[in-house]
Amino acid sequence: MNFSPRVTDQEFPTLILAAGASSRYGRPKMLLPLAGQEGILLDRAIELGRVLSKDVRVVCGAWYPLIRFRCSSQPTAWLRSPDWHQGLSASLATGLASLGPRARGVFVLLADQPLLDVDSLRAFGEAARFVPNQPVAADYDGRPGVPAYLPRWLWPEVMELEGDCGAGQLLASVRATRVDIPGVHEDVDTPADWRQIRVRLSQTGRIARQSRR
Repeated sequence: MNFSPRVTDQEFPTLILAAGASSRYGRPKMLLPLAGQEGILLDRAIELGRVLSKDVRVVCGAWYPLIRFRCSSQPTAWLRSPDWHQGLSASLATGLASLGPRARGVFVLLADQPLLDVDSLRAFGEAARFVPNQPVAADYDGRPGVPAYLPRWLWPEVMELEGDCGAGQLLASVRATRVDIPGVHEDVDTPADWRQIRVRLSQTGRIARQSRR
């Protein structure tokens, strides 16, 4: 099922970056099953993306179209990055190129941060919409990172990024507003990471319930 985004959602869409090969994990981590719940890791990312906007676009690369067929939560659009192997910069470029003229800015999420605090994520989204020309990003001990909000005026510089780097340094250079979003440090890179995160996911369904409101 695809959503028909409201005008405000078209103005502030969400990109989920899910194109990586999961080389550190050893198999496609987007397909990891959620403990005690239906769905896979990418389903969780899409639900979190909908906290920010009903217009949610997933940027894929490796393991596509397998992850699309295994995913229960269908986004507004699946975007295949032809240069996904070049890293995050290529995924960002593919995502931005898909956005229409109505978009005033875009939210960017990684697909492997399932423990993001939903209340904080919602507050982050509201702050960005209130001041749509100001870059906003999660605070990583004094450094900006994802989740992030990129206003449209910043997109040309984002499109010029190269290699496996996101927009962190660029966000720092333009003095993005940093906000606290618990869960940003708990991403899934290795099987050990997933074992710990899966236990926490099995202990509560709070995030899933809140993200559907």
